[in-house]
Amino acid sequence: MTYRAPINDMLLALNHGAGLEAAVKAGHYGDFDGDIAAAVLEEAGRFASDVLAPLNRVGDEHGIKLEDTNVITAPGWPDAYKRWTAAGWNAVSGPEAFGGQGLPLAINAVCTEIWSASNIAFGLCPLLTLSAIEALDAHGSEELKKIYLEKLITGDWPGTMQLTEPQAGSDVGALRTRAERSSDGTYRIKGTKIFITYGDHDMSDNIVHFVLARLPDAPAGTRGISLFLIPKFLVNADGSLGARNDIYVSGIEHKLGMHAAPTCTMTMGDHGGAIGYLIGEENRGMQCMFTMMNQARLGVGLEGVGIADRAYQQALAFAQERRQGRAVGKPGAESDPIIVHPDVKRMLMQMRALTAAARTICYATAVALDVSIRAKDATTRTAAAARGALLTPIAKAFSTDIGNEVTSLGVQIHGGMGFIEETGAAQHYRDARITPIYEGTNGIQSIDLVTRKLATNGGESVWALLDELKGIVKQVEASNDPAFGTTGTKLRDALASLERTSRWLLERVTSAPNEALAGATPYLRLFGATLGGCMLANEALAARAVSEADPRRYTTLARYFAENVSVQAGALERTVMDSAEAVNGADAVLLG
Repeated sequence: MTYRAPINDMLLALNHGAGLEAAVKAGHYGDFDGDIAAAVLEEAGRFASDVLAPLNRVGDEHGIKLEDTNVITAPGWPDAYKRWTAAGWNAVSGPEAFGGQGLPLAINAVCTEIWSASNIAFGLCPLLTLSAIEALDAHGSEELKKIYLEKLITGDWPGTMQLTEPQAGSDVGALRTRAERSSDGTYRIKGTKIFITYGDHDMSDNIVHFVLARLPDAPAGTRGISLFLIPKFLVNADGSLGARNDIYVSGIEHKLGMHAAPTCTMTMGDHGGAIGYLIGEENRGMQCMFTMMNQARLGVGLEGVGIADRAYQQALAFAQERRQGRAVGKPGAESDPIIVHPDVKRMLMQMRALTAAARTICYATAVALDVSIRAKDATTRTAAAARGALLTPIAKAFSTDIGNEVTSLGVQIHGGMGFIEETGAAQHYRDARITPIYEGTNGIQSIDLVTRKLATNGGESVWALLDELKGIVKQVEASNDPAFGTTGTKLRDALASLERTSRWLLERVTSAPNEALAGATPYLRLFGATLGGCMLANEALAARAVSEADPRRYTTLARYFAENVSVQAGALERTVMDSAEAVNGADAVLLG
């Protein structure tokens, strides 16, 4: 089956669950007209259904090929990319001064979900370009912006991120790629990078690589890393393409999933060194790269949401068509669609509820990042920046974990046919598996949440968020709507667990760091399960005033999540607090 973007669900999540409508009314978005969002997303959904979704299976089956030092993508992909850029989709949130449309990041976030759901391997290319735009716009010289920024924004020249080396994965400070100063102010880069997404392809006539390297006199570790812009083809003074730069793909990976997205080994220096241009200051490359990585982490979270929704839509359609067994108490020999069976309903509700919660968490992250830049008041911008920083690791890790869980359930609902490639359910499962790994593993996101985001200002950002969530629970309880069931009670209990656990971890971040680290991953899950439940309840409350929404539908979804997912908060609290000693004493089992 193809993909249809759930626009009404997306708009409710964006405007009410994530708070875009309130932020617009508060004046944080200037003269942005919130009504434009529906029109943009409807058009994005049509493009995704008509152009990208049909190529998803094609890309998986054909993959990519390396011919000499050039990567050839799957049939139809170069044309689809040209149509995608010509329609302006790469430029949605780019600055208007350089050819962008200037729309909020939150609108582009919804589009990112749509691209990921329709064709996740295709959507991965512009996801990285968006990060490159952010880094160049924030840290690049005016001269480099003049040459490269507009081309990146339009998508004519997509971008890459090049961090990883054979000996330097998550430990970026161990990288060995070298940069040498040249007399003309440029640099010569020599080294090898691995796992470079879209490191080479035939969808554009140039590629703009952002590469981390170390100068000869640089300090050790991450303090001695610089960031360089290295184009595939050098650019002449008149803007035309010049000579081929000394950066080539020397190998491609054969992967579990994402077959259509090139993952390359890149080699620099076989012909004297790739010509690179410094971004920011020497030895300050990590600061620049984090600008790219934070955007990319939200984008990867949205990949998790997108692939989860695609798997849900396919599983729902299958469950309505596949006949097996009969409904309880139904006489006769005729089989019923499997959706009549309670356990299949449970799995479908689990898929839908988890996807909806992850969606709103990601959208809320985007809104916070928007407000941190767009708000006129400095205090508001600072608070929003802290909120965005807090939510980013949750958006990335919780949503990609959800993507894996939901696609696995999709295979289960298909039964034996889910294990057969022709249904497509297996592809979603395979494609989703990388998302908890790249752009910072989910374990690293959990560590970031506990050691940096929770610890900032003594937990001030967390307490402010919890106060808002408590307000939502009060509204649920005050509604006296029996359709909510025990939603209010379950969410109140979850919030209490989250608050106690947060304070317990905050005390141990400095006094007993191994205890805090041992509980980091279950803590992030606890946070996501509580936050997602409150956000879905807020959407259910808002649906009563939205003409396009069915309040009963959203109330049932919020209730399911609270009573089946948020209810796990108490157990996760005990896991964080009680298992630290066992985790840190695991050597007796693992190495004994």
